[in-house]
Amino acid sequence: MDITIHTSFLPHDDPDASLAFYRDTLGFEVRNDVGGGRMRWITVGPPKQPGTSILLAPPATDPGITDDERRTIAEMMAKGTYGWILLASPDLDDTFDRVQAAGAEVVQEPIEQPYGMRDCAFRDPAGNLIRIQELR
Repeated sequence: MDITIHTSFLPHDDPDASLAFYRDTLGFEVRNDVGGGRMRWITVGPPKQPGTSILLAPPATDPGITDDERRTIAEMMAKGTYGWILLASPDLDDTFDRVQAAGAEVVQEPIEQPYGMRDCAFRDPAGNLIRIQELR
């Protein structure tokens, strides 16, 4: 079997703020931007990985989701517990400094984890947890 990761999903509640974060702060390419207003689906990805993308999408747009489920999703996004992703960088300190200087909410400064990984963490404008691990 030959299976690769093509696209992962993160929710957004402000497409312009999410686009600015992923494009301007993290330096990702915009690969697709469709829809309008808060109902925009934006695909971004690292320039050196053209086959891997993140789909920034409005949550709870599926017509099969109930109002209670929509409220739960909104509550989880507000707490920052709905979406998260792990990224990697060969220079964690420089990456941390640049993302912090851009105004991203810092969750954790770079530290050595007990499981042998050095990483840091931020929240994107929608509250998604963005962990960045150091490539070694």
